[in-house]
Amino acid sequence: MSAYWITTYQAVHDPAKVAAYAELAGPALRAAGGTFLVRGTPEVTFEKGEATRTVVIEFASVEAAVAAHDSEAYQEALRALDGGADRDMRVVPGA
Repeated sequence: MSAYWITTYQAVHDPAKVAAYAELAGPALRAAGGTFLVRGTPEVTFEKGEATRTVVIEFASVEAAVAAHDSEAYQEALRALDGGADRDMRVVPGA
């Protein structure tokens, strides 16, 4: 069953670190089987929605998403981020 890695950015403290992270994270997550479905800020929000940057990546399974997160390539991206943003990350199975 497909799974969706969802990240929202509550605050960006260092745009350069976020850019360095993105340069590494995108290729790492695509190599791990991820497909980027959403990347950007909302055009419209409802019901206390926040206009925060949101990323949604589809994986074949929860296990594949967790393996992508735990991969050395993605961990390198996290080291580059190094506190440059406050984020909420979760993996949700598809319906």
